[in-house]
Amino acid sequence: MSTAHQFEVYFDFDNTITDFDVLDDIIQRFSINDDWRRVEQAWEAGEIGSRECLKQQLSQVRISEAILREYLGTIKVDPAFPSIIAWLRRRKIEPVILSDCFSSIIADILENNGIAGLTIRANEMRLKGDRPVVTFPYYHSICTKCANCKTSHLFRRNRPEGTKKIYIGDGLSDVCPAAFCEILFAKDKLLKHYSKIRKDCIPFRNLSTVYSHLQNLLP
Repeated sequence: MSTAHQFEVYFDFDNTITDFDVLDDIIQRFSINDDWRRVEQAWEAGEIGSRECLKQQLSQVRISEAILREYLGTIKVDPAFPSIIAWLRRRKIEPVILSDCFSSIIADILENNGIAGLTIRANEMRLKGDRPVVTFPYYHSICTKCANCKTSHLFRRNRPEGTKKIYIGDGLSDVCPAAFCEILFAKDKLLKHYSKIRKDCIPFRNLSTVYSHLQNLLP
């Protein structure tokens, strides 16, 4: 059996591939008021899910296409990420990005950093004038917590028996999919959740740690 059939690799995006939460930064920078703070508090308290949180927060953002592209052009990915992608591709493993961010934002950042062709499963956003219009193609009504049901993407795969799933993430939206992955790299809120209940959880601060471990894990 080839390496490609033995492993699947899933990345979160914000604060995992990037070193900060890009979507949160866009909301804070380009909102016309501070309503996003109240909405964020409601989300953190569990009063609303992330879909409703994002809908409300993005409704208060005003940004032109030119300004958005200029901003996204300043975002750098973790220095180790391109090396990880090249290394995985040499082993015929195509990683998947699972994110509660928006696919157009992620794709632009990756392209600006010289990375193309990655599968992205995320929410969708377009601009109508200076107003974001958002949709959530992977929302599942049985799970009201997440805008993008990341776990559902794991179960859509038709994999050979014995395949191991590797997950790399940092946040609350990663808790559920991480539970179904045999190998877990975690930091921040995801690490806090799993550190006491999953002894095989591998902590990381940046992707250089992940890269080093992957080189030992994968033949």
